[in-house]
Amino acid sequence: MTDHHLAQFNVARLRAPLDAPAMAEFLALFPPINALADSAPGFVWRLTDGEADDATSIRPYGDDVIITMSVWESREALWDFTYRSAHLDALRRRREWFLRMAEPYVVLWWVPAGRIPSLEEARERLERVRRDGPAPEAFTFRQMYDPVGDLVQI
Repeated sequence: MTDHHLAQFNVARLRAPLDAPAMAEFLALFPPINALADSAPGFVWRLTDGEADDATSIRPYGDDVIITMSVWESREALWDFTYRSAHLDALRRRREWFLRMAEPYVVLWWVPAGRIPSLEEARERLERVRRDGPAPEAFTFRQMYDPVGDLVQI
């Protein structure tokens, strides 16, 4: 365990409302993918709305955008869940359910271990990476920084 954990926030613009038949398969994936995240090595926390076991009702960007936010012990833990688990199968199908976004839709940043970031902080970090590009305070998997602010060679 380190002194810092990796927070991630992403947004996705829906092709159709969540209650549309075209979104049924996507919605059916929520319980198993969330359970997979919850049991993944290095998982710390994920945003939920308090009633459901997901954040689909939290819509800070409007009715056509859903969000996810989570905290992981390390870059490797988040990477393994995202790209080396059954989550990848759903990720490969994202164009079926989401519109392509021209601007960045994912942001990563380090938080002190034990601190859960706020939604407002997540939104600010995403705006920062959209406005300024990746930097130590807000970055992406493609341009990653370590907790002290040094660029990581991947």
